[in-house]
Amino acid sequence: MIPAIAIFAITYILMLVFGKYRAYIALASGIVFVASGILPLDKVIGSLDFNVILMIAGTMGLVALFTESKMPAFLADIIMEKVPNIKWAAVSLSLFSGIISAFVDNVATVLMVAPVALAICKKLETNPVPFIIAIAVSSNLQGAATLVGDTTAIMLGSALDMSFLDFFWYLGRPGIFFAVELGAFVSVLILMLVFRKETKALPKTAERTKVTDFVPTALLILMLALLIGVSFIPEKPNETNGLICCALLVAGLVYTLIKTKKLSSVTGPLKEIDFTTIGILVGLFLMIGGISEAGVIDAAGALLAKAGGGNVLLLYTIIVWGSVAISAFIDNIPYVATMIPVIASLAAALQVDPTPLYFGLLSGATLGGNCTPIGASANITGIGILRKAGYEVKNADFFKIGIPFTLGAIIPAYIYIWLVYGI
Repeated sequence: MIPAIAIFAITYILMLVFGKYRAYIALASGIVFVASGILPLDKVIGSLDFNVILMIAGTMGLVALFTESKMPAFLADIIMEKVPNIKWAAVSLSLFSGIISAFVDNVATVLMVAPVALAICKKLETNPVPFIIAIAVSSNLQGAATLVGDTTAIMLGSALDMSFLDFFWYLGRPGIFFAVELGAFVSVLILMLVFRKETKALPKTAERTKVTDFVPTALLILMLALLIGVSFIPEKPNETNGLICCALLVAGLVYTLIKTKKLSSVTGPLKEIDFTTIGILVGLFLMIGGISEAGVIDAAGALLAKAGGGNVLLLYTIIVWGSVAISAFIDNIPYVATMIPVIASLAAALQVDPTPLYFGLLSGATLGGNCTPIGASANITGIGILRKAGYEVKNADFFKIGIPFTLGAIIPAYIYIWLVYGI
């Protein structure tokens, strides 16, 4: 495990220090894991999450058509009419992304909401970096709110045989949904503090932007409906969400080609797909597959479980905050998959209710990704959008929002879960 941990640690340090070259660093590290034999060749394909890759590619193409239709600018005009200043525009967009993300994948949410934020910032001639970061971390937060909000929620719901409504009311008590929303309320206060100086009034436009085509918007709405719908199907291919996004992109491109009769109407949206972001994710998937094969994730899970001894509150505390720390640097999906059976066996041995441990795992692992710019796919996607728009995101820019946001969201959830299920 030592070589795997060393390569992994060096890679993350380099990615944090050399932000402009994250894709090359991540891909190079993934190649090292494969070339060294830490990640066997026959496990390479299985390590790649094609669902996420396809979903990002398909949604980015759809969003390009969505942007060309002028709909983001139109929505930006409406928001600017309804809110008094920049602060409330940022908070409103964050809340909007959170609501969507409770039912749709976080990455898809960021890809859909970010163009609206960019349009607003362009009209105001203000820096969109904090806007997009706030949208990304808000979407990550709400992933644990419902059964369909995130892959980790789906995994936990499957392990506990939870229905959609169990997230709202479980074992005769308020469910984890309310823990997430309590954290969301506090995180809104954090965002208001972060944007407290942005009191510049929004200019009222004399006339709203004219939308040139409503079909891309209809395709995005259809994508939302299909992603929510298929989440209720128990047995489906892992790449279902990604295939839906790509199929709708193809439909959008065919429609646009027929309408314009110009090949550039097809190649333009395809060029907007951010292959740098996809490259970062591919590298990270290979790295995580490598450390998983080396037994690092299993060892980390066992260490967390043993550290609590027989004290349930201490064990719960270690699981929550350990999950936050671990998920800040590695994908939470393999970690949660590893910890679910560990918690089950531990609770059985101690003869205690595993519910607070499970909910603590889900909340900690979901929110931990908000601590760093590379801790969650939504963060990487948001930074990629900003980079394509010509903006550099420094680590300090992200930490200034991500860390207080995480603490503001996880502390209330930590207290709530223990008071409701632990005592």
